[in-house]
Amino acid sequence: MTARSERGQQREPRGSESATMDAVLLRRVNRWQTQAVSGELADLYVDSRETSPPEAYRPPGRQDFLNRLTAEIRRPGFAMVIAEMDGLVGCAFGFPVRGDGFWWEGLEGAPPCGIEQLTESGGAFVITDILVRPHPQDEYVARRLQKRLLTDHHASLGATRVDRADRPALSAFRSWGWRDVGEIWRPISATLLRVLVLPVGELTAARLEGLAHDAWTRWPG
Repeated sequence: MTARSERGQQREPRGSESATMDAVLLRRVNRWQTQAVSGELADLYVDSRETSPPEAYRPPGRQDFLNRLTAEIRRPGFAMVIAEMDGLVGCAFGFPVRGDGFWWEGLEGAPPCGIEQLTESGGAFVITDILVRPHPQDEYVARRLQKRLLTDHHASLGATRVDRADRPALSAFRSWGWRDVGEIWRPISATLLRVLVLPVGELTAARLEGLAHDAWTRWPG
């Protein structure tokens, strides 16, 4: 396990950092338990999505998050994993991708063959959001959350969409191992969404080899 230094280099974690990570407990919660802690989750969202400087992209507000969470809870197969230490420090939630490929509709160009096959076989899972309270080792928490959520559902591929203007979120997902595959335009909200995927396991990563390089060439920045 490694950690990023302030210069973006990787280093081995100190003993105290490892101990901190061991103290973080992950726990699955159902939709009713999620509703019960929705206020805490909204506070976590606000803390995790603070941006600086002021002129940077501003994410949707607390109430927008609560509205979105309410809609997500109603989705078939909704699942959430929370991270706790002295309190709530992170969460990840999402739902399975339907085998008909509807989730990928609007993607510029057809999804790569490997992604289509994984979707048709029920191996893809959407992670709607990953929230982690700011902490020197927040990357570790995020990686553990996404891994737990995907492995609990025996998923071979994670998928997500991020507003292209939300550079902090894009940077975070990329640092957690996610790869760009394309963009989707949403006319109703006039939003351009970047689509990212996360291979689970060496076999899936090998099937999607070269995906990151091609995406970065076509959609830089």
